[in-house]
Amino acid sequence: MTLTGTRPVTDRKTTARRRSLWPVVGHAALIVASLAVLAPFFWMVLSSLKTNNHVFTVPIRWTPDWHWSNYVDIWTRSGMVTWVRNTLILSVVITFLQVLTGSFAAYGFSRLRWPGRDVLFLAYVGTIAVPWQAYMIPQFILFSKLHLSNTLWAMVALQAFGAFGVFLMKQFYETVPEELSEAARIDGLSEYGIWRRIMLPLSMPAIASLTLLTFVNVWNDYLGPLIYLRDPDLWTIQIGLKTFIGQYNAQYALIMTGSVLSVLPIAIVFLLGQKYFVQGIATTGIKG
Repeated sequence: MTLTGTRPVTDRKTTARRRSLWPVVGHAALIVASLAVLAPFFWMVLSSLKTNNHVFTVPIRWTPDWHWSNYVDIWTRSGMVTWVRNTLILSVVITFLQVLTGSFAAYGFSRLRWPGRDVLFLAYVGTIAVPWQAYMIPQFILFSKLHLSNTLWAMVALQAFGAFGVFLMKQFYETVPEELSEAARIDGLSEYGIWRRIMLPLSMPAIASLTLLTFVNVWNDYLGPLIYLRDPDLWTIQIGLKTFIGQYNAQYALIMTGSVLSVLPIAIVFLLGQKYFVQGIATTGIKG
């Protein structure tokens, strides 16, 4: 009787102990995966503080030489100021325009009723599936005839409108109760006023998500500037670093320093907007 009575208690304790171990195993696996993902970036930062001879060593040296002069040399021996300025201008302007046009068009698709709205939206969103390489050449010919080639305006016109931004904002707008818009119309507010004074303040998480994604995409864009920007004074940081590597292919420490500088703004923007980014992705597409 005693053994039979203690078995269920023992089984429950064993099951509870196993259940308590799973979160520990899961967190340990996530920590290992995070370290594996961050290891190349950590090595890149450390390499930017080494001398050239110590960047590629066997085994890898995980201690830097604290060679801070690399961050001075990269600015004096390259056009980093010009590259960062052009990239920052394009990233800020294009991100602003994409958020503006995407949120405005998304309001028309989600809150207004007009013939052919759903068909046009599906056709517009369907352009996401078309790779840019499919219409890259005719687009370049068009921009050349408009005398926009080899100008920053070409990159702005190329990316000022995006179907993904319209889709993202529309999905978020549909989570906002329709009663708010109806009440605003009864009070005499125009559609533009509803968009500006009601929809935009409520959609800050989605705007933050779109801002972050667009900024990162424009900052890291390589093919677009490579095709349209031929003047060295118009080069972005990605094109500039490619030419810098070609000129100083043995200056490994400087190359790593330039890579750190190219990644640093993205890391800062992501850290600042991480909270809103996660919230926007989590709530987009949830109706209620």
